Amino acid sequence: MGHLLMIESWVGSMSRLLPRAVRESGHEFTFLTRDLHHYLRSAPEGASHPLLGARNVLTWDTNDTQALLPQVERLHAALGFDGVITSCDYYLPAVAEVAARLGLPGAPPGAVADACRKDATRRVLHAAGVPGPRFAVCTDWAQAAEAAREIGYPLVIKPVDLCAGMFVRRVDDEGDLSRAYRALADFPVNARGQRRAPQVLLEELLEGPEVSVETVSFDGKSHVVGVTDKSVGGAPAFIETGHMFPAALDAESTTAAASTAQDALAALGLDHVVAHTEIKLTAHGPRVVEVNPRPAGNRITELVRHVTGIDLAAAFVDVALGNTPDLAARDTGLESAAIGFLVPETAGVLEAIEGADGLAERPGVLEAQLAEPGATVKAAGSNNEYLGHVMAADPTGGGARARVEELLGALRPRVATR
Repeated sequence: MGHLLMIESWVGSMSRLLPRAVRESGHEFTFLTRDLHHYLRSAPEGASHPLLGARNVLTWDTNDTQALLPQVERLHAALGFDGVITSCDYYLPAVAEVAARLGLPGAPPGAVADACRKDATRRVLHAAGVPGPRFAVCTDWAQAAEAAREIGYPLVIKPVDLCAGMFVRRVDDEGDLSRAYRALADFPVNARGQRRAPQVLLEELLEGPEVSVETVSFDGKSHVVGVTDKSVGGAPAFIETGHMFPAALDAESTTAAASTAQDALAALGLDHVVAHTEIKLTAHGPRVVEVNPRPAGNRITELVRHVTGIDLAAAFVDVALGNTPDLAARDTGLESAAIGFLVPETAGVLEAIEGADGLAERPGVLEAQLAEPGATVKAAGSNNEYLGHVMAADPTGGGARARVEELLGALRPRVATR
């Protein structure tokens, strides 16, 4: 049995999938957080959060990595950790630093730091010849305006250190750019109390379908588990509205996307990671959007598990412990699985979601989770404002996405505006 130190977590699905994977693999974990109430608030009424089922729950300032390192050394001497892990992007660099300090399995800290900073990722991949968009890293408005003119509109503006598509926007002219730039400047601290980097990233707008490549890296080699497709809406934002695994691609496109992701991981020097690499399939070939050195969110790992039997959360636990993960695909009786998200268009208070009666019992449905009446609704600007999701499968082919879209199309949120 291994003992993992888990430093923070997302409060979404991975915060439940990862504790489950730890327990089902026969291990245990100590949970370290700076704000226990962050997790208490996210638990359903009358239930405790799975993260709080840890062997130990400890509090410390996880945002101060240099102060955290000696504290974790003392904890390690007392409790004996076999690995360090997190599902939250904002703490991946700290986890890599802790693993290195304690001599435990983990990706090189510099590689993780580069992967978690979109500007650093761009520079590393460009230097290695891994294809991506034309880009510019800007530190002030004048530089951004000039770089935008050089790249050419339309383009994409991104923060270098946020997640879930926050403040990622398509801009079609200098007016759009100015508004997006100001909105980002007005968000100086992220949701975990960490001060943001002042740089912004401008990128050429890539045209074509977007997919993600799910990989597990250990012993110096990246293993491709599969390719997931993605639908995007909410322009000028880029909100993920759904996914299907496996992606509806021909063999050549699948191979090209997978190879590009492996090249990106190698260029960054990432090992001992489960990664989720986003790729645009343009007319000129695959282009890397970003590299995430952690398992996919939005329940993509569950799509993979339903179709292949491979549990990427369990693989994440294994590589954190230095064990060889089980990546053998099994016949699950399903050929494809898809998820679709109910994206709100207006802000207010949810009165009801019409058409939802009996949703979970309908043919092909694997999961159905919807917001309850009375929930506060925000007009979606990122992947953080969904009203719920529907997951469905197809046992005979690639029809899971069509089934999800049919089910979502019958749902009608009724929102009382304020």
